[in-house]
Amino acid sequence: MNPAHFTFACQQIAALYRQGKRIQVWTSSQEDACLVDEILWTFESDSFIPHNLENEGPRYGAPVEIAWTQTKSKREILVNLAENAPAFASNYKQIIDFVPTQEALKQLARERFKHYRGLGYTMQTIDTE
Repeated sequence: MNPAHFTFACQQIAALYRQGKRIQVWTSSQEDACLVDEILWTFESDSFIPHNLENEGPRYGAPVEIAWTQTKSKREILVNLAENAPAFASNYKQIIDFVPTQEALKQLARERFKHYRGLGYTMQTIDTE
């Protein structure tokens, strides 16, 4: 099943890619990473977003890399689709995270928000509804 915020995340990734940004997408599992990969291949039929799963692709990676294990990739933006904030979140200039509609997942998002704020990030919320 495709969580709605994964499709929305891919829209945000596409917009960031068009701005010339290099993006790290972080997921909870290889299964979720493959789902994001599939969405990026199919969600916009008229444009391609160069991306790869971790440890695949060109030597320095495509502009968008999708990972589920800790990566040493150097990118400026982290798009977090995992339930928890990664331990290496402070390596990024900007973090984009999502608050799913399910109550249990909202609570996890609140915990990530606190974690990011504790790392010194200035948090903004954007309502998409």
